[in-house]
Amino acid sequence: MDPRTHARFLDYRARHTYFARGDAPMLTAAEFTSVDSEFQVLEELGEEKRNDEEESRFAELLTILFKD
Repeated sequence: MDPRTHARFLDYRARHTYFARGDAPMLTAAEFTSVDSEFQVLEELGEEKRNDEEESRFAELLTILFKD
């Protein structure tokens, strides 16, 4: 895991502890890396270039990563 991804993982863990409160299991480092990678790709596309399916998945990822 590269340092930037690791920093995002630590941020995710902090947000999970605060916001999930036992409602959702915490992602493992491997799971987070996969989800974060998908999120980064969709975020780079931007709202204008994402199709409806990608926009829906992006919204799901925002929720999973506690970014909404």
